[in-house]
Amino acid sequence: MDPRLSVIDKRLSKIKKIIAVASGKGGVGKSLVASSLALNLSRKGNKVGLLDLDLYGPSSHIILGVKNYKFPEEEKGIIPPKIDGINFISIVYYTEDKPSPFRGIDISNIIIEILAITQWGELDFLVIDMPPGIGDETLDVIRLIKKSEFLIVTTPSIVSMGAVNKLLRILKELNLPIIGIIENMKMKKSNFVRNCIFDLNLDYLGDISFDKDIEESIGHTDKLLKSNFMNDFDKIIKKFI
Repeated sequence: MDPRLSVIDKRLSKIKKIIAVASGKGGVGKSLVASSLALNLSRKGNKVGLLDLDLYGPSSHIILGVKNYKFPEEEKGIIPPKIDGINFISIVYYTEDKPSPFRGIDISNIIIEILAITQWGELDFLVIDMPPGIGDETLDVIRLIKKSEFLIVTTPSIVSMGAVNKLLRILKELNLPIIGIIENMKMKKSNFVRNCIFDLNLDYLGDISFDKDIEESIGHTDKLLKSNFMNDFDKIIKKFI
């Protein structure tokens, strides 16, 4: 048995709530939702951690404007650097944001290693930016982080909802807690997403309108906090926090 597995629960034991932000596919704004959630909660006075587990295409560091990829300090483990008051860990601290062609068993080993060595300490919230899809990373989080509650992000797209629906059914079959579904980048009135999740008896938390100016906020957290995206998102956050 991998001795690291026995350490993970201890590393996470002082975290009150773990929110895994997931989707069925990429391109739905999952990382923006995860980073914005962590930023929003931190600015409201909470102790917050953000863990980017998208090993192939990490982007939370870009959204938060991280410039320094220096390896974190060590003290009986890794101490997450603070970014805008958020305790932040990403694979970019290990790869310096260079291409990382991980395969198979490498994925699980990296996730186990990060979870086993990171010293989160006491947190009100740990937000996990999940990788897209239903691959090894998602299955490892389900297996290793037993306290996770899942916040699902989709867009009003038939393709997006097709993938998200598969993820939702897996989570339901495993009896895992699902906070609800957020509809991102909505451009017109439609009940499509709401109707898709009706049969699954899950909570539709609300929609975030398409913000054509959101790109100007990427890397600038003060602008992000004042964006139309965050204004819509803040109303949704109040429904489950």
